[in-house]
Amino acid sequence: MSEPPHSRPLRRSELAAKPLEQFRRWFDEARAAGIRQPEAAALATASAAGAPSVRMVLLKGFDAAGFAFYTSYDGRKARELAANPLAALLVYWEPLGRQVRVEGGVARVSREESGRYFSTRPRGSRLGAWASRQSEPIASRRELEAAVGEAEHRLGGRDVPLPPGWGGFRLAPVAYEFWQHRDDRLHDRFLYTRAAEGWAIERLSP
Repeated sequence: MSEPPHSRPLRRSELAAKPLEQFRRWFDEARAAGIRQPEAAALATASAAGAPSVRMVLLKGFDAAGFAFYTSYDGRKARELAANPLAALLVYWEPLGRQVRVEGGVARVSREESGRYFSTRPRGSRLGAWASRQSEPIASRRELEAAVGEAEHRLGGRDVPLPPGWGGFRLAPVAYEFWQHRDDRLHDRFLYTRAAEGWAIERLSP
């Protein structure tokens, strides 16, 4: 009999040598399990003074360069990343009893890369990027809808270009932690950190 998802062991011998490969393995298993939006992640940032904040984002790509997400460059998270370009991501796949933490430095992606991604978004989302002053106070929902209408009228049905204050960030990992739920809160936790050559792996106490 197979073990239920929340009590599967995570063994050191089964871990990939590279954390990105391990992440991709778990991500593919989460998607195959039918988890809605397996790319959803909590992004934690901090101000220059160290005051933290966290919100959900959608990962729009991950590779050897890092984990990409997109947003307004005028919103709170972007302002915090400009002042303190360090962040942490957390993905949590509850049906599998798994979470992954990723920490590292963050930098903007190129405007060309942002433009390629922006062109794949639904038209309404692209119009919203022009209309919304992210994180700023707004008098009413009606004001926001009017701004979207004004953007649509201004474009006159033409393609929606990339706004100057909108684009991507990429977190370049220096540490990953893979966490597998086990019974009695005796979870399996493994930390990958950068080493002189490759990645060092150690088990953490739950």
